[in-house]
Amino acid sequence: MNVAAPAKFKHPVDQVPNPAALTVLGLQHVLAFYAGAVIVPLLIAQSLKLDAETTIHLINADLLTCSIATIIQSAGLTKWVGVRLPIVQGVTTTAVAPIIAIGLGVTNGKGGVASLPMIYGAIIVSGIFTFFAAPVFAKFLRFFPPVVTGTVLLVMGTSLLAVSANDFTNYYGMLAQKAQSPAIRDLAYGFGTLLAIVLIQRFFKGFLGTIAVLIGLVGGTAVSVILGHSDFDKVGQAANFGVTTPFYFGIPQFNIVACISMIIVMIITMVETTGDVFATGEIVKKRIQKNDISRALRADGLSTTLGGIMNSFPYTCFAQNVGLVRVTGVKSRWVATAAAGFMIILGLLPKAGAVVASIPPSVLGGASLALFANVAWVGLQTIAKADMSDNRNAVIVTTALGLAMLVSFRPEVAQAFPAWARIFVSSGMSIGAITAIILNLLFFHTGRKHKQYVAADAKGKAVSLGQINKMEKDKFVETFRSLFNNQTWPLEVAWESRPFDNVTALREAIQVAVLTANDARKEELIHDYPDMATVMLTKPKEDSSTSQGGGSYALTKPTEEERELVRNVAEEYRQRFDMPFVAYLRTTDTVQSVIDEGVRRLENSTEQERRVTLGQIVEISNDRFDTLLANANPLRTAWDRKFTEMN
Repeated sequence: MNVAAPAKFKHPVDQVPNPAALTVLGLQHVLAFYAGAVIVPLLIAQSLKLDAETTIHLINADLLTCSIATIIQSAGLTKWVGVRLPIVQGVTTTAVAPIIAIGLGVTNGKGGVASLPMIYGAIIVSGIFTFFAAPVFAKFLRFFPPVVTGTVLLVMGTSLLAVSANDFTNYYGMLAQKAQSPAIRDLAYGFGTLLAIVLIQRFFKGFLGTIAVLIGLVGGTAVSVILGHSDFDKVGQAANFGVTTPFYFGIPQFNIVACISMIIVMIITMVETTGDVFATGEIVKKRIQKNDISRALRADGLSTTLGGIMNSFPYTCFAQNVGLVRVTGVKSRWVATAAAGFMIILGLLPKAGAVVASIPPSVLGGASLALFANVAWVGLQTIAKADMSDNRNAVIVTTALGLAMLVSFRPEVAQAFPAWARIFVSSGMSIGAITAIILNLLFFHTGRKHKQYVAADAKGKAVSLGQINKMEKDKFVETFRSLFNNQTWPLEVAWESRPFDNVTALREAIQVAVLTANDARKEELIHDYPDMATVMLTKPKEDSSTSQGGGSYALTKPTEEERELVRNVAEEYRQRFDMPFVAYLRTTDTVQSVIDEGVRRLENSTEQERRVTLGQIVEISNDRFDTLLANANPLRTAWDRKFTEMN
């Protein structure tokens, strides 16, 4: 069997859709992004009492800088900057309150254009700090296990639902009209848009299914215009062309307190970006390592510095676009780059931006509700990777989520804190992320730890997790050589994830190495295992290599009829799928149960069966891993077995 060279494999993230699809999918990202992008300059402009002309300039500057930031992050700028994932960059909402505080503070509450140079000076300093702090921050990733990153994503998604709710009900329109409840018309648009997105995803596959959000937004807007509930008057009022220039509002000014405030903002933003990058990696099935986080954070730092120069604000990965990747299943990073192209147009042509701004708030709310909820769903999936039987993880998730919801439901809680501390408790995302990090440190990184041995070295001496984290690659592979038959690349890939915070993280790294490998390596691994006919019908003493086909098992001796059936299933399986029939054998399995499983798996598609087979190989390696643990900790294993036998 000819197997393609691994180097020729192109991950879906790097594949480029056809021009038509690239255009439509990129536009969909812009529409999902636009409302969240312009809300920050609008809020800042309103609070700092800026005039309409300045506000429009801030919006154009924001959109233009967003496009450059997205290109840096998705396409990459040298091998050190940009994570090269389908990520759209936008202004972080975490910066809103501190920016307003700086602007009002330096002008004694007057605000105005005079406050902007001090703000931009602090933004530039915080961007430079983020750029150079990125590799240092990445070294602390062991303090961000799935329970932390998943919780950050969960509180991020649930907290952002409040923004969706405001749009969904046209809350600001209610305030303007002094209404006590949302209008039926607004609710109809919100529910209608959400229903359209759900139905399209249910009944349409392929390309139409991937642009469900775009169809919902365009359809909802079209209905609103036809019924006379919205118009495009803003387009006629907007200028034909507008471009921002560096330091448009004057030379930046630097204040120590302002700079420290913005640096704190960027530290929180680094946590959010880390969560978004892990979420995106999870969605597109690409393994995220320390170097990826460093590149993503450097891109944030460079973009934020550029924002200070180009009259914009601090940048981070936009969660709603992460949700869109999850909804559509489109993994190409070039879609995000295409979206950046549209953002350049919006940033240079105010009339084009005015068209997007004409989308009714309730229609935007219906679409963003689906996107933000998907961010929360990815968080739940990430949390599920943690040990759910460990009550400490439950405390981390529930406490962080509870406090995040407290601040989201009652924002006035933040006013009870000193001004310098409000940045930490001013949003559900901030307090939730900080709580998850602190509790993880408290539960898993403080106090005396039980020293658990993981395996034995070549001389039979037990080695601890700390020793494993310091191992060279060759020694690491040799220590865990028994987990696989002849292929060692899963161990070589797993070694790159050091240091491992615990045994679960080590086990997970090995599993992820197998499941996220390219197709060529997966094929090599599958064909390295004997089929079940060979495993079950060959005595271990005759050929020790065949005994490594399953886990720990002790099948009864097959009858002649069963031997024939096993051979037939294995042969038919190989003819149908062109690979060996591999199965993990448990102590409860019988010859007949293995035959039944083989017959059932013959009904699978080829793609599904490859996934099932890889899952079986992972189970086999898990069983062998458990054996290594048991051999390295004989006293503890015997003690655990005592309690198992009592139950």
